[in-house]
Amino acid sequence: MTEFRATLIGSTAVLMWGALALFTTWTGGIPPFQLVAMTFSIAFLLMLGKWVLYRESPLSHLRHPLKVWVFGVAGLFGYHAFYFLALKTAPAVEASLIAYLWPLLIVVFSALLPGSERLGPHHLIGAVMGFVGCALLVTKGGSISLQPEYTIGYLAATACALTWSSYSVGSRFFGSVPTDAVGWFCAATALGGAVCHLAFEDWVQPATTGEWLGILLLGIGPVGAAFFTWDIGMKRGNLRLLGVFSYMAPLISALLLVATGQAEADWPLAAACALITGGALVAAIRQIGLPKRA
Repeated sequence: MTEFRATLIGSTAVLMWGALALFTTWTGGIPPFQLVAMTFSIAFLLMLGKWVLYRESPLSHLRHPLKVWVFGVAGLFGYHAFYFLALKTAPAVEASLIAYLWPLLIVVFSALLPGSERLGPHHLIGAVMGFVGCALLVTKGGSISLQPEYTIGYLAATACALTWSSYSVGSRFFGSVPTDAVGWFCAATALGGAVCHLAFEDWVQPATTGEWLGILLLGIGPVGAAFFTWDIGMKRGNLRLLGVFSYMAPLISALLLVATGQAEADWPLAAACALITGGALVAAIRQIGLPKRA
């Protein structure tokens, strides 16, 4: 598989993550860890369906070294656990913004890989433009205020960003591990979500068709196929371009909420659109191609 094709496949994960907020609003009052357990179970069933279709043995994809299991489960479950902890122990705006440092960290961490190409200024400029655009979306053009009493939440959000960026870039070291293994990582994450749900939450029965639809769509897309295509992109695609392009997810999310009448279009959205799109173009300038000097 070429790098270009893998990058395109990986970018579909970002598109699916753009629908995460919209689908989550459809799930009503389902508790976070219950939602993790239900959606990641659906994600596992997606991969199980693929194995049945191609007559593959699911057990054959269980045979991986312990470090592969630790890496995969820590990445998927760890990210969500830190994210929910951050949202519960710190204001949502600040927690979300800190957590969304992960695309910028992917761009930076990619330079640490053995044999990696030099990190160019256009990569950093593009990533910073994307982060500023994301900040405008999250804060709606307002300011943020970090307060000492929310330190635990801020640390959890930082751990969230570090976990996902490290998992994404670290996938490069496990290039020989097939994407099918992510199916089992999803199963383990679903189990972890179920354990946390039983320990910290009360079961909430989905009451409407809309809530069931939201859960199903989350499991199929943003919490399902997205992790499989992201794995391909991280292992074989252009990490820096995917990192910068990841800032399109909150932009797509905002646009979908506006389109469905759940949010209003305003100047921060317009400015974020320009910054995030511009940042992606700046980061990709070498791949797009520049006029050659005479």
